[in-house]
Amino acid sequence: MLKSYEAIYENGKIKWISEQPQVNTARVIVTFIEEIPSKKRRTAPASIAGKGKTLGDIVSPIINE
Repeated sequence: MLKSYEAIYENGKIKWISEQPQVNTARVIVTFIEEIPSKKRRTAPASIAGKGKTLGDIVSPIINE
């Protein structure tokens, strides 16, 4: 039976995030998930910032269904 445990690999060592497996010897498969850098919030160019207008209700459609 396969079980998954979340850990961080750093400088050749594993730091367990959740529970640590209670085994002495086991065959393992290691999959590295690249960390995605945090996305920076996009901002409007200064030339158009604050000039947008909302036409109609933003919850319901503008035209009849």
